[in-house]
Amino acid sequence: MEEPRKKAKDAPEPPAWDLKKYSSIAALTAAVVCFCILFFFFLYRYHGFTIYWQKLVGVLQPVIFGFIVAYLVNPVMMFLEKHLFHFLKTRMKSEKKAKRTARSLGTVGSLLFLLAIIFILLNMMIPELVKSIRNVMVTLPTELNAFTAESKDFLAKNPELMEYMGLDLEEIVGYLDQLFREQILPQINTYLAPITSGVISTVRVLFNFVIGLVIAIYFLLSKETFIGQSKKIVYAVLPSKYGNHVLHMLRISNEMFGGFIRGKILDSAIIGVICYFGLLILSMPYSLLVAVIVGVTNVIPFFGPYVGAVPSFILIALADPMKGLHFLIFILVLQQVDGNIIGPKLLGDSTGLSAFWVVFAILVGGGLFGFMGMLLGVPTFAVIYYLIREVVAYILRGRKLPEQTKEYIRMQSVDVQTGEIRYKEKDQRNKQQQ
Repeated sequence: MEEPRKKAKDAPEPPAWDLKKYSSIAALTAAVVCFCILFFFFLYRYHGFTIYWQKLVGVLQPVIFGFIVAYLVNPVMMFLEKHLFHFLKTRMKSEKKAKRTARSLGTVGSLLFLLAIIFILLNMMIPELVKSIRNVMVTLPTELNAFTAESKDFLAKNPELMEYMGLDLEEIVGYLDQLFREQILPQINTYLAPITSGVISTVRVLFNFVIGLVIAIYFLLSKETFIGQSKKIVYAVLPSKYGNHVLHMLRISNEMFGGFIRGKILDSAIIGVICYFGLLILSMPYSLLVAVIVGVTNVIPFFGPYVGAVPSFILIALADPMKGLHFLIFILVLQQVDGNIIGPKLLGDSTGLSAFWVVFAILVGGGLFGFMGMLLGVPTFAVIYYLIREVVAYILRGRKLPEQTKEYIRMQSVDVQTGEIRYKEKDQRNKQQQ
């Protein structure tokens, strides 16, 4: 009877329950469940969230304007501050006071520089734009009727073309008359009706922009404080290792966004100016209006030139069809110059994306967020692409696998035992010979 007791005494004790381990697992599980519930609720109540989001954006519009203005003029402010500080530090007793004065003068100078550019552009553009738009509204019905008459004459003089295409002249004429009189002309009046509400909205935006300029001054004067507070929050919430990664990603994002947006704005301004003088030389109608359309839409990568060329071609072709054809040739040459000379010089390889991913980012961004999505989709996706690439490279390094994409193009499989990449027989022989 003693033997069983001895065995029971010598039997190993069950492992102690690791409270910390299982508490972490339970907390992680609860967090995942809560996240899934919140995500489902967000999808289920998407329209409600959209309404509140639009209200929030409307309330914060001055702050958003202020941040954008501060972000855009920050390089100008830093340039002025640097040179003013070198000038003032030898003329002031306190270096700290000289630095503070240089920052204040640099901030005011950068904002005055921005306002001067806006004033000059508006002073040049608004009178001509109003004149062009008025001419379009006055002459468009006449031009449409003239275009209809010319189309009738052309089709009447080419019955072989009509017969080849299987079309009837009376049907086409009736369709064109109906299209112009019942759809296009009434739509023009429809678009002119909301001008009053548009003026009110413009005044509201200008008011928010003025407040945004004041907020931009605070951003520029205290940008180091705001940056320091943001870093403090990051390291308070995350461990140091992950905090370093977050700051690194923010620096990369700033380089991509800043370089892309500033370069694209400058590129579009240059293209607009070149387009304006080119249209003047070619004696095109609505030169300034078309140049503004081409310059603004050129901000959109890849699709922008085509988006701006279509309405511009219609305006010019209605006034003179041959000049419309000349405009298409001119705009194609201009975009080739921009894509191969001006754009690469200003932008360089600021995003690191291939042409396919640029198109993908524009389509997704434009489909989800409209014009701003098309503008910011490329740098946003470039940051996501960079993050995914870095995560994949980190995992591959941990598994001692190559990081270069070309190695995986020629690979067949990975040896589970050794972890080496297997290539096709032909590629393996070539690699061994190398």
